[in-house]
Amino acid sequence: MLETKDLGIILEKTDHEFENMGVLNPACVQKEDDEYVHMYYRAVGKDKMSTERSSCVGYAKLKDNKVVERLDIPFMNPQHSYERQGIEDPHITKIEDHYYMTYTAYDGKNARIALAKSKDLQAFDKMGLVSPSITYDEAENLFRQSKLQERYFLFEALYKQKLGEEIKLWEKDAVLFPRKINGRYAMLHRILPGIQLIYFDKFEDLNNDEYWREYLKNLGAYVVLDPKHWFESRNVGGGCIPIETEYGWLLIYHAVEDTSESKIYHAAAVLLDLENPIKIVARMNKPLFSPTHNWEKQGIVNDVVFPTGTAIQGENLIIYYGAADKLIAAKSVNFNELIQELKASGV
Repeated sequence: MLETKDLGIILEKTDHEFENMGVLNPACVQKEDDEYVHMYYRAVGKDKMSTERSSCVGYAKLKDNKVVERLDIPFMNPQHSYERQGIEDPHITKIEDHYYMTYTAYDGKNARIALAKSKDLQAFDKMGLVSPSITYDEAENLFRQSKLQERYFLFEALYKQKLGEEIKLWEKDAVLFPRKINGRYAMLHRILPGIQLIYFDKFEDLNNDEYWREYLKNLGAYVVLDPKHWFESRNVGGGCIPIETEYGWLLIYHAVEDTSESKIYHAAAVLLDLENPIKIVARMNKPLFSPTHNWEKQGIVNDVVFPTGTAIQGENLIIYYGAADKLIAAKSVNFNELIQELKASGV
């Protein structure tokens, strides 16, 4: 039986205004031949004169899962109108000689994917939005032409009812693959309730709404994961950067269970085909881990474990995650045992 070892709390909020409410959902970078893990986390704060909270990106450096350095100012702040209410949930992928950060840009109403680029991890240049600036209503009319679960249209109706007819297509949880696949960039993203894959030749393609319109017309062909098991009865969403193994891409993702009382966020795992990631090689039929500790079950949002970062330490895969939207914790699992458990699970 696969054992997931609890490494406990890694990072908590401070009294600094930019993170006095919570820290969560980190991007983690482990350079080759480097003993450190570089953690770029979502920091949530509220100043004493405001009733609104906002997110930015903080930074901490870990050694042996202990904090050895931490900035007391934000690493990255909102600058543009499309992110004026916050920068959320960064993910960082190294592709060739550059690091690319995808993050959720929130303007107070719309949540969309944005991109930043760095050569050295010291500073990131923002490259703008890379998700469509089209309404959910138009998007639904496009992907209605595809074969999709009925739940896609239930979420479309929910967002329009909740946020208005002009709400843009709600996009989160975007992660880039660490190499090109069949000569093209590949990105996982999330249109509720599933995880989809989009290929592109250059990042500028994703600034083109017409590119997205053609893609959305055939969205059903690009679905990687839809809800299937009991612990993902509401939706699934991206998590950590895909890890290349000889058996396939290992993806640690989050799954949301709908219960009569609340939503429960779990961590889960899947193997995707190396050259065709839409094809599932193996998928766990139970959570990798779930909220059990008080600090996972009670917080800004209760019952949440939200995996977003990984590191390799010896034979173990370390998984960093947001807990109850208020702090960052970690689990450890033997890498080979996880792969074997997946292979035994089927699809």
